[in-house]
Amino acid sequence: MAKKNSKGLYAATLVLFLAGVGYLMVTGISDNSVYFLNVSEALAMPADKLRSARLFGTVRGDGISKLNDKPGVRFQLEDKDNSSETLWVVFEGAVPDTFKAGAEVIVEGGIEQNSGQTFKAETLMTKCPSKYQKENRT
Repeated sequence: MAKKNSKGLYAATLVLFLAGVGYLMVTGISDNSVYFLNVSEALAMPADKLRSARLFGTVRGDGISKLNDKPGVRFQLEDKDNSSETLWVVFEGAVPDTFKAGAEVIVEGGIEQNSGQTFKAETLMTKCPSKYQKENRT
């Protein structure tokens, strides 16, 4: 009779373990999922869908400014394919050395709720310039 009870206990433990693993997987995926968009796709989406997003674009030449009271930058991110589609981005933190007008960047963050169309970036990454890429030798 003790053998029968131990099988039930093992089965219950296995079910609880699998339920716990399933819960962690579902919450981990939903909490860490972000949209990867270009600027025109981001502008077409409602602001509430852009609370967590990763955007790709090019730094527009005009309008780059340093933040007054802290390290960071404010700039316009333009769509790579349609330069008339732009979005203001604010990034507070250390700006990469390769950040400049015309640089391709990826920003991760979300639309600020009070500002309407300003993207608050938590991460700013620049694409490595071609001078750092290995040349094709044939």
